[in-house]
Amino acid sequence: MTRRLALFRGSDPGLLGDAVGHAVDAALDGAERSEVLDDYRGEDYQPGDVAMSCGTISMFGDRVVVARDLQRFGTDDLAPLLAAIADLAEDVSLILVWEGTGPGSRRKSDPLTTLVGAVTEAGGTVTVCDPPKGKGATAWVGEQIAASGITLTRRAESDLVGRLGEDVARVRDVLAQLRAVFGAGAGPLDLDEIEPFLGEAGGVPPWELTDAIDRGDVPAAVGNVRRMVVGGGRHPLQVLATLQSHYEKLARLEGSGARDERAAAALLGLKGSTFPAKKALASAGRLGPNGIRRGLRLVAAADVDLRGRTAQPAESVLEVLVARLAAHRR
Repeated sequence: MTRRLALFRGSDPGLLGDAVGHAVDAALDGAERSEVLDDYRGEDYQPGDVAMSCGTISMFGDRVVVARDLQRFGTDDLAPLLAAIADLAEDVSLILVWEGTGPGSRRKSDPLTTLVGAVTEAGGTVTVCDPPKGKGATAWVGEQIAASGITLTRRAESDLVGRLGEDVARVRDVLAQLRAVFGAGAGPLDLDEIEPFLGEAGGVPPWELTDAIDRGDVPAAVGNVRRMVVGGGRHPLQVLATLQSHYEKLARLEGSGARDERAAAALLGLKGSTFPAKKALASAGRLGPNGIRRGLRLVAAADVDLRGRTAQPAESVLEVLVARLAAHRR
């Protein structure tokens, strides 16, 4: 077997599990699992147990050690494991698994940051097992469909991508259901055939909501805010903060003298692409000072409503708010 030192982290259990499974199989290289594999998971172990396995001589030669659920531990808890990583024997493959969101903070004491640094310094690999976002998400969904053996019409695939929204990892569950119902190699399946298996629409990124408002598309704005809260799991106050930030940017641009997207980006402190600044500059110009003030007043009133002034459900408050904001744009 070839020695491996690898850390896998991610927020999607399915993708993470697949990646780790492939890594374990590669490390075993055909060896008998019961003879060479130590697989630690859940709450039944401590990092010191993993370190002991790495340092134990095996009567079968090479050893594969897997430590899952490392997100349970703090930096101090990880000390024995960090020492084992720094002094890993040539006949030991160590595969580490951290399940959770976020890359860790920049603080040196952050456990994930510390673990990533230790693995990297020891010559290991760090793999993030999360689906891509933005433009890469559509291509990734297409790859998953192609790998599944199921074929879809263009209309069905387009609707599937739109329904998934930010929750693109769910495509794997949808495809598994389609294989179970229609069989491997089925297709091309059209929209009416896959519709019953698509489930609740997934969340959408904040700019899809503000873009719908800015172009005066009331149905899209209401649909997107519902998807952000229900499908995306965002708290209503988070959505409101997005809207407040959007109108505050417009207020900063209005009357600022910024005449192009570069000047607007500099004023707003935006880095990278100037496209968001271009959109904001155009929206500020269309709304004017009165429209921007009206938008800020509506957002402020909705904030008070969400904090208990009315007995209306939070989702209803947001839907009425974005409908009013978008309707004014028209």
